[in-house]
Amino acid sequence: MSSMPLRRNLTVDDAIAEVSARLARENPASARRQETAEAHMPGGNTRTLLYYPPFPIAFAGGTGARLKDLDGHEYIDLVSEQSAAVYGHSEPRLIECIARVTREGINLGGPNRYEAGLAAAVTRRFPMIEQVRFCNSGTEANMFALSTARAATGRDKVLVFAGAYHGGLLWFPAGPGPLNAPVPVVIAPFNDSEKTCALIEENAASLAAVLIEPMMGGGGCLPASREFLSELRRACDRHGIVLIFDEVMTSRLGPHGLQETLGVRSDLTTLGKYVGGGMSIGAFGGRAALMARFDPRRPDHWNHAGTFNNNVLTMAAGIVGLTEVFTPEAAVQLNDKGERLRQRLNAAAERRDLPVTVTGIGSLMTIHFSRGPVTTPADVARANQALKPLLHLDLLLDHVYIARRGYIALSMPISEADLDQVVARFEGFLERWGALIGPQ
Repeated sequence: MSSMPLRRNLTVDDAIAEVSARLARENPASARRQETAEAHMPGGNTRTLLYYPPFPIAFAGGTGARLKDLDGHEYIDLVSEQSAAVYGHSEPRLIECIARVTREGINLGGPNRYEAGLAAAVTRRFPMIEQVRFCNSGTEANMFALSTARAATGRDKVLVFAGAYHGGLLWFPAGPGPLNAPVPVVIAPFNDSEKTCALIEENAASLAAVLIEPMMGGGGCLPASREFLSELRRACDRHGIVLIFDEVMTSRLGPHGLQETLGVRSDLTTLGKYVGGGMSIGAFGGRAALMARFDPRRPDHWNHAGTFNNNVLTMAAGIVGLTEVFTPEAAVQLNDKGERLRQRLNAAAERRDLPVTVTGIGSLMTIHFSRGPVTTPADVARANQALKPLLHLDLLLDHVYIARRGYIALSMPISEADLDQVVARFEGFLERWGALIGPQ
């Protein structure tokens, strides 16, 4: 952080106000961009998640695991585009691939040479996906998976979990989000086998699907226990319910997806984020018997549309990304880095006897201001949420970029030296504000 000392504040609000004022002074170009953007977009923004006061820092470019803002400051990037930028911002093989394919022509409007190759790469990498279809985002993938389950079973309801996020139209912070798709849901408590199974039994006749992330991502990087997922698998088998694992984020947490690591397979799996080599993508797939109805040669086929489902940039970049860059071996290495970082961050808080717990698996994690264990959204809700904006802004001033909610996603180019700096700057935050974080 800048050598200018921070005044010792008595309240969290005072601390946030002071850090915000410094951030505003040091980033006039981002402030001007925000003011201009507000004339044309509500809040000057088209992704709500990226807004924060006094204004979001705007970026001019990125290289490797580093970002540069409009005012010329450089940051260690721990957001990695919400995990989509697992390759970093300048992977040479992907840049060369995209440039080459662009020269060949885009928006071809028909089958191309790449989509079957990416489908083969996906089904080889993720053995629970026997056949796959592509779309344009994780939100779309989850919507298509739910629609597949509802069409296949003839039932309408979906069991989801409080605190889950499955895309902009499938968000359940405390109940269904106000813009959610009109899908009837039953909301269960995450990681609670007894109550969840009771809800499945009660609603079995009308339940088409159970939708869950093997590690709840947006809800705070909360791993589902193997026992809990196994109970869901048995309950779904008992009642003919389609079990859907949303692995849009978690598929990067093992060489073949998190469910393979845990040893519990779903009927349908959704993918997104990095699978298109950094381009926009979603994918849904699973048991061939379920996916067979998408075969347009069948007289009873289900229509699956999307102009850019097989766009050449995503298809080609996805092949390079999955087969040459983020290989199974690379996934293991990156997740090992994440495990070590999470341990070091937790140890830094433990040495100071501060109520901080970093949850997650491998290269995805979230910082919570609470003593552990933190295993459910209810545990997250009990944490001190007021400190997260202070952490976010303080680290921005120290040129480390994490998500506002305390979320961290590592990218492949991040170095051990980068991680050493991250730990040191996190320790600096704990030293500066330990009195506010305080014992609990």
